[in-house]
Amino acid sequence: MPDPLPESPGLTETGRLEAFCDGVFAIAITLLVLEIRVPEPEAAHHAGSLVRALGALWPSFLGYAIGFLTIGIMWANHHAIFQYVRRSDRYFLMINVVFLMLIAFLPFPTALLAAYLAEAGERRTAVLVYGATVWLIALAFNAVWWYAVRRGLLDPAADRVAVRTISARYKLGPLAYAGVLLLAFVTPWASLVGHFALAALYLLPERAPATSARTT
Repeated sequence: MPDPLPESPGLTETGRLEAFCDGVFAIAITLLVLEIRVPEPEAAHHAGSLVRALGALWPSFLGYAIGFLTIGIMWANHHAIFQYVRRSDRYFLMINVVFLMLIAFLPFPTALLAAYLAEAGERRTAVLVYGATVWLIALAFNAVWWYAVRRGLLDPAADRVAVRTISARYKLGPLAYAGVLLLAFVTPWASLVGHFALAALYLLPERAPATSARTT
């Protein structure tokens, strides 16, 4: 059972906020697949076969994978921080609204990435737009977490080691995503690899699972 709410009219529980956030994440992640168009029979005939027509959609499949992983990992981490955040106030709600606005926007740069990934002349611009969006999301995510920490919205019994680990990771997040964004000026493909690498980093738990003290 969570602790009772503090005697303050400005603080509320987070249940409705979490439900709203989950809904926005679900819609955003579903919109990604709508950008993958089924090849028309004419396109398959022009390509020589349906297999070749499907193969020509590789930028859309890659964009879908990148976008799905990004949104999915953002959702997982947003869900995870509410193990520690137990209270909310009006400003915390609005910071989350800004964060969700950017999450809901992400299918657009993902579709842009899919449309221009195979175009050497415009690939860099598409990767930059995608990278800039993810960088802004990282900033907004930091705002969500740090406001909760500094406003005292965390559970007083929260794991201090996990909280410090999350704080350290999120503090470096915007810098890491800025570096990946700038890398697109050198080579867009390396920037995309950087996005995958950061996604893998943020999949890691905030602390290693406890192990038994017994030895065999």
